Amino acid sequence: MKTPSSSLIAATFGLALFSGALAPLTAAVIDFSDLSLASDSFYNGGPATNTNGWTSGGARFGNNYNSSYGGYWNGFAYSNVNNTTTSGLANQYAAVTGTGLGGSGTYAIAYSGTDAFINLPSGTLAQSVYLTNSTYAALSMLNGDQFAKQFGGNGLAVDDPDFFDVIITGYSALGGTGSTTGTVTFRLADYTFANNSQDYIVNNWQLVDLTPVGAATSLRFSFASSDVSFGWVNTPTYVALDNLSTTAIPEPASATLAAACAALGLAGLRRRRVIPSQN
Repeated sequence: MKTPSSSLIAATFGLALFSGALAPLTAAVIDFSDLSLASDSFYNGGPATNTNGWTSGGARFGNNYNSSYGGYWNGFAYSNVNNTTTSGLANQYAAVTGTGLGGSGTYAIAYSGTDAFINLPSGTLAQSVYLTNSTYAALSMLNGDQFAKQFGGNGLAVDDPDFFDVIITGYSALGGTGSTTGTVTFRLADYTFANNSQDYIVNNWQLVDLTPVGAATSLRFSFASSDVSFGWVNTPTYVALDNLSTTAIPEPASATLAAACAALGLAGLRRRRVIPSQN
């Protein structure tokens, strides 16, 4: 009776270990620390017309800046502006927290439009991101302004069931195109509670799970609000974000095992060619 050779036993054991204990996925965090800014400033694609976007941590952030009419933009800007008190459009690049996550200097601001997308680093999956309101949006919802209503209403009852959401949709292709892979909705303000004491406007960094977007190649940001006129959202459609986390896409288990088996089979064939068979 023939018994398995020690090399075959070792190879089989090694394959079992290989298939059951693959190296863990490596997480990467895009925290914008690789971007340079003067103190209390921002980059929105200007001052020259720019439709190329910008890159941080291997991710591409959409941006479209047009220098006409004094300059306007959509998509993503990055900022270290610390201003939690000034209301209005002049303060559109500040997070309501004043700083990035954990007091860090630089964070991103998303503003709705055709270029409000993120192309994820090649070969990665979105895991999570920290979000909070911009100062502009937070103060608009809290007090109202010339374009948007005060959330809850400004009467004695203050019972208007207002809300403000950011919607993050995963797409199969770059630039927020292709087929959708999943959606995450995060509520930036909620005045829909029966008990008004529960109403809130987010004013700190909140961790948001992005795994429901699945195998997205890009993410697109859009907004929904209870304050709408003629199909347009009146609430300032901005959100601040920091520490976008991704992980490497794992290799399919079948492909990995097939490659390992093929390698072991070839090794066995070579061994049989060198060592004569024994009875």
